[in-house]
Amino acid sequence: MGVRGLLSAQQVRFGLTVFGLSAIAVFVLTACSDSEPEAGNTPAPTTPASSAAPIPTASTPSLTPLPTPSKPWPAPKVTGAPENDAPLAERIQFAIAKQAQIAAGKAAATTVKCPGIEDAEKPGNHELTCTVTYAGKPYSGTLIVDAKTYSASYKFTSDSVPIVKPKVVDAVLRQAPDAAKVTCTMDDVAVVKHSGEPITCDVTTTANAVEPYRAQVSGNGQVLVAKA
Repeated sequence: MGVRGLLSAQQVRFGLTVFGLSAIAVFVLTACSDSEPEAGNTPAPTTPASSAAPIPTASTPSLTPLPTPSKPWPAPKVTGAPENDAPLAERIQFAIAKQAQIAAGKAAATTVKCPGIEDAEKPGNHELTCTVTYAGKPYSGTLIVDAKTYSASYKFTSDSVPIVKPKVVDAVLRQAPDAAKVTCTMDDVAVVKHSGEPITCDVTTTANAVEPYRAQVSGNGQVLVAKA
């Protein structure tokens, strides 16, 4: 190849190099351009939506009141009384069982066991310890029998008394105005100390307020209620 051919080849390579540099320069200038974008391509600023409406608040629902008892708590009908000429022991045991059911407020299976009561017909004073089981709940008491030749008197005492839950709720309803719900901390059938701690109950009123009450059960089953 001659000198002329060599120069032509160098010029071609140089031209390509210059063209490449020019292209790079154009790309850099375009990428770094400070010109503002056209108005038609500028995204419009967004403004958060606002509302002047107040936030609703949940209203307190009113509850339906429970009916206030209009009649006294009914005395349960106790069956199984022995004959008048039955042994004294049977008649005493039935009388104790009957009193337990009346105090509790509901007729239920009740047994009375007083070891040695078979000798209570003998003249003299007899003091016995009895176990009364009402609806599966046992408690103890003392039986004193004063027996004479043709007659006898007895007295049974205990510091415990059986009671059913509906009878306690009934007593609370008589004292709590506008009661919509009554919740008492006791079993459906309970044996309580009539001189011990009262039964605690919570009354939910029709205005959805909770008020505490206390129920004290006397030895004969009377329920006395007071607001705590």
